[in-house]
Amino acid sequence: MHIKLEHVLPGEIEKRSFELIAAELGDRVFPPDQEAVVKRVIHTSADFDYADHLRFSPGAVQAGIDALRIGAIIVTDTNMAKAGINKEAAAKLGCAVECFMGDPEIAQSAQKNGTTRAVACINRAATLGGNVIFAVGNAPTALIRLCELITEGTLRPKLVIGVPVGFVNVVESKELIMDTDVPYIVAQGRKGGSNIAAAICNALLYQATGRLL
Repeated sequence: MHIKLEHVLPGEIEKRSFELIAAELGDRVFPPDQEAVVKRVIHTSADFDYADHLRFSPGAVQAGIDALRIGAIIVTDTNMAKAGINKEAAAKLGCAVECFMGDPEIAQSAQKNGTTRAVACINRAATLGGNVIFAVGNAPTALIRLCELITEGTLRPKLVIGVPVGFVNVVESKELIMDTDVPYIVAQGRKGGSNIAAAICNALLYQATGRLL
């Protein structure tokens, strides 16, 4: 069997990947602000279904970029998502990236109140102030708690990235976020994950710092 491999220099692999993504998308056209997000998610997952399943509220991408440019705090629901976010790009904008899942007081609060740690993390993050972006890639309970706080009027995130993956309450929690009046980027359906949450954050960070992809 003869297998022909492309010879691509290490520094050109990402560029070549995006060329292949563009070729496979063909004549698909996305709103200019959303295109970089869609392609970054496909690059991360190699899953072209996201071209059809990502949902954006009007102005969501710009809302995220604007928040990042004035030093937003990005709160993730997993350390994996936190690890995947480009810290150099965040630092250029004065943005912090936080995940409270491993904090001892979070586990204690969850046990005391009979909630998941993700819910306890959202309660903690609700005290951070107004310029916060939530990136949820794992826990639908985090999205559900966000919806409760938004509905109560006690929390107004600059953007909610809602891409938990799985089965129990995953689809429903995303629909709840899309029923609020806060800016959102959601992966409709069961697909998602911490890597997808990080990819969306990176797409926004790169646009905020002037990088095209």
